[in-house]
Amino acid sequence: MNVKTKTTHYNPSQVSAPTGENPEQLPTAFSLEQALLEDVHQHLGTVSSSARAVVKRITIEVERVCSKSDRIQKSGEINTHLLYLGQHRLKKCLAYHRLGSKQGRVELHSNLSVMVYRHIAPTQAQLGFSGRYTLIEDFLQDFYVESLKAFRRENEVPEDYQPRTPIQLAEYMAFTEQYAKRRITLPNGYSQQLIILRAQTFARRQPKETAVDIEQAVEFPKGEEAESRHRSAAVQQVRNQMVADTPDPWETAKRDRVVNALFDYLQSQGHEDCADYLALKLQDLPAAEIDEILSLTPRQRDYLQQRFKYHVEKFARTSHWEIVHQWLDAGLGQRLGMTEIQWAYFLTQLAEPQRQLLALKQSQCSDAEIIATLKLTAKKVQKGWTEILSLAAAIRNGDV
Repeated sequence: MNVKTKTTHYNPSQVSAPTGENPEQLPTAFSLEQALLEDVHQHLGTVSSSARAVVKRITIEVERVCSKSDRIQKSGEINTHLLYLGQHRLKKCLAYHRLGSKQGRVELHSNLSVMVYRHIAPTQAQLGFSGRYTLIEDFLQDFYVESLKAFRRENEVPEDYQPRTPIQLAEYMAFTEQYAKRRITLPNGYSQQLIILRAQTFARRQPKETAVDIEQAVEFPKGEEAESRHRSAAVQQVRNQMVADTPDPWETAKRDRVVNALFDYLQSQGHEDCADYLALKLQDLPAAEIDEILSLTPRQRDYLQQRFKYHVEKFARTSHWEIVHQWLDAGLGQRLGMTEIQWAYFLTQLAEPQRQLLALKQSQCSDAEIIATLKLTAKKVQKGWTEILSLAAAIRNGDV
């Protein structure tokens, strides 16, 4: 269960006052701290020294915020605004207190995870849920430390302060949620939530090459100059600009073989626009520049990207699967790129006909021999093998 926080546009006249008082008749000597202590006593039945310290900190912060706001100072309803903001923060704290330290942490972690899920990995990384989950765990551990440092800095507490009592833990969790949602003004005039900016910075520090499938590899090519071959001008330009990061000529040859085969496949199938898109992607051009070169609208680019992905996946799992998997060190001899545990799980997911097909492929039988042995059409054999490779890719990348 996730706790959803709604943005409230309040009317000061609707703010609840301390017990027995009308918000429009707040006493001149109004004490926000006393009003909040009464709320704590009403909800918890008692007011501990920790709770008093929490209320004191909330009071100091709310009074600071109201004193800095020209709008509130000119409103003529300063006490009402003080009460609203103070009760709002206290309610958040009490909500975490009711959940308890364990469930409160779960709720906070869940809420923050949802906020950063889309931003936690490089935009080019095709990570599944498990891959992103691992990154989110690493990111949030650092964010919790940052939040605690910010709490110490912004409140009158010792430099080594640690929340220990249930109300202190609730206060820290409420602060962390609020801290994550703070809006930071950017140079372009826009604003963004602090936790999203932190997640984007975290993502930029991640290695670019984290996936093992063909499309990811295509997005980040590396290779020495290929031998001159009959290519379009755009393709030849790309090949001339590919410089190797790795000193291994065999790795370079395998990579060039896959890229050249992919160009041949796309062009032979009549997908010239996909081949042009690949050529430009190999140059690491930004999306806006690719749109301009190919004269694409954003909608046309999205459609082209979808078709490109479809054809790349078809290329990698049909007639050219062997060279692709050889390049990625994911051939049959390497358990299709899976670990021993993944391979064992993979085998349990195969139906008997798929097991037979896999065994024949491992025995290096030709397609004709496989067709004769299984008594299937070439189309059905190809379809069955594609399903096997798709399952292997899903398990390898943690998508199942």
